[in-house]
Amino acid sequence: MAESFVDTVKTELIADRVWRTRTQLELSIVEWVAWFNAERLHESLGDIPPAEFEALYARRTETIIPL
Repeated sequence: MAESFVDTVKTELIADRVWRTRTQLELSIVEWVAWFNAERLHESLGDIPPAEFEALYARRTETIIPL
């Protein structure tokens, strides 16, 4: 799975681009990962972003432990 993610980063962000500085590249990667997790619509998750899907899942699976 990690190999697939790295390949996606290379294909969508890094390929065919020239970065002037390492800092510029690092910032672009951070912005892309934020988009990938919080904004990108994921078809197999019902066309919602992965972060939203996780939040919904967490709310559904919360258990209240009585004291």
